[in-house]
Amino acid sequence: MKKIYLDNAATTPVSPEILAAMEPYFTNKFGNASEPHFWGQEARKAIDEAREKIANFLGAKPKEIIFTSCATESINLAHKGLIESIKYQVSSIKYPHIITSRVEHKAVLETCKHLEKIGWAKVTYLPVDKYGIVDIKDIRQAIRPETVLVSIMYTNNEVGTIEPIGKIGRLIKEINQSRISNLKSKIFFHTDATQAIQYLDCNVDGLGIDLLSFSGHKLYAPKGIGALYIRSGVPFVRQQDGGGQEYNLRAGTENVPYIVALGKAIELVEQNKVHSTKCIEKLKSKLIEGVLKISGVKLVGHPTNQAPHIATFIVEGAEGEAMLLLLSDKGIAASSGSACTSGLLKPSHVLTAMGYKPQEAHGSLRFSLGKDTTLKEIDYVVKVLPEVIKKLRKMAPKLI
Repeated sequence: MKKIYLDNAATTPVSPEILAAMEPYFTNKFGNASEPHFWGQEARKAIDEAREKIANFLGAKPKEIIFTSCATESINLAHKGLIESIKYQVSSIKYPHIITSRVEHKAVLETCKHLEKIGWAKVTYLPVDKYGIVDIKDIRQAIRPETVLVSIMYTNNEVGTIEPIGKIGRLIKEINQSRISNLKSKIFFHTDATQAIQYLDCNVDGLGIDLLSFSGHKLYAPKGIGALYIRSGVPFVRQQDGGGQEYNLRAGTENVPYIVALGKAIELVEQNKVHSTKCIEKLKSKLIEGVLKISGVKLVGHPTNQAPHIATFIVEGAEGEAMLLLLSDKGIAASSGSACTSGLLKPSHVLTAMGYKPQEAHGSLRFSLGKDTTLKEIDYVVKVLPEVIKKLRKMAPKLI
């Protein structure tokens, strides 16, 4: 049986080049980077080199890159670290205000809910249009004197829609210029770039970003490594106490092999981004063209302002989880909604925020392509999918 993996937005396999780069740091280069001897300094050098690669990629300084375990930790660290700092250092702000959207990753939404629950922040959850895009006007109108953080994801993990990050960055810069003259607290801008970093421009100065989070396992590095960019001057309190690692912002012995892996992953992204993006876009277009020939199927997300690797559909008369099971029987791995919520019976919060009814959202099917996806694989999916949908529609209960 063929095995076709089209769930790269959930996770990617570790590439051979990345595995080869990290392997020595499990064995003969095993040192603790906090120690002054040769083994320790060898590990420290590897960390410094990885940090510099990521900093250069983002147009940042090495000291602005903090290594974490994943994007979820980076997001928690960004939001909680900033809000705690402002809450206890800016006496004029009793409840720091956060602006985010209803289609964010659960890591953002749940962190914001937690900050609300413990009385550390007030949060505005902005609506989106039918494509999943936040309106700049809504952000402007939601800003209050006590607003200190805007957190909008770069690319939606479920539907692939790209948010207007550059425009949001310019809006915040404009508002901050007037705030400085009035001696008011700045607004800081965070973006979850997990699905964007492989394919889109992530220069933090060009986009006006103060905090940026991403994860290695979407970039062919292993699970268990991520990073957070924190612009110099952003008020911050670390959330994990202990030693002075990561510029005293994240305590704990550094995971050297995985940090090396993330550095190598970013290096490969930089080398291959243009070619990889073009190839994947062509394959995705072929996939969409084939899938939309099936009656009762529609593409969701923005039709053009889209990440190159994600294609999500709503299939009338077929349930998402059932489609995944039958596709898996045919050797095809796909997803229904995001990996973090696909085990839940609730409809996707992203699709319902975009205006889809719960029964429609339950019929979602996401394909996410990767660097190893081939035209033959796409042709096979397009051939098999109509049979799967037809079978499920026949099995569906008829309403009287």
